[in-house]
Amino acid sequence: MSATRMMILGVVSWLEPVHGYDVRRELLSWSADRWANVQPGSIYHALRKLAGEGLLRELPSEQVGARPARTRYEITEKGRAEFHRLLSDLMWDVKPVADPFASALAFLPAVPPDEAAAALRQRAKVLRTTVEGFRSAATSGWLGDKPPHVGWMFELFGARGDAEAQWCERIADRIESGASYTWSEEAADTSSNNQG
Repeated sequence: MSATRMMILGVVSWLEPVHGYDVRRELLSWSADRWANVQPGSIYHALRKLAGEGLLRELPSEQVGARPARTRYEITEKGRAEFHRLLSDLMWDVKPVADPFASALAFLPAVPPDEAAAALRQRAKVLRTTVEGFRSAATSGWLGDKPPHVGWMFELFGARGDAEAQWCERIADRIESGASYTWSEEAADTSSNNQG
């Protein structure tokens, strides 16, 4: 949630005064729903909550043509301070990212070797396709009107995807070459002793 708060405060600060629709459109244009888990439907709720906390100020509703009146937002000084605090926390702290794949990997010995290798190779293939999508976006001109740092984020996602794909293929090679990855007898003994 802190990343979502930071991003909404940042976009409002950048585009103020701004409608919720424009905050949503800007974040979705960065694909923030995919890499930051900013859910499009939660943006309006977050704007109202941030306004309720005094971090944003609601401006009088504005009606253009036959469209319904829409509330505009601007950031308060308290909101600017919160934005900079959250930004600093997220920039300087290295926090592990919860990845469901790591949970599955913890139980790899429960999967037959041929299935484990096939799953890892498929994961590598999907990761490479995703990385190619990031690279295509960067070279197609799609990022043309975006700030340079959005392109740098796509470079980061590509580098991470490449590294993980290579790791998946390396581990699949090891499994296919006969490397054992069963739970050791010592670990199994420890586990059963802890249960009794």
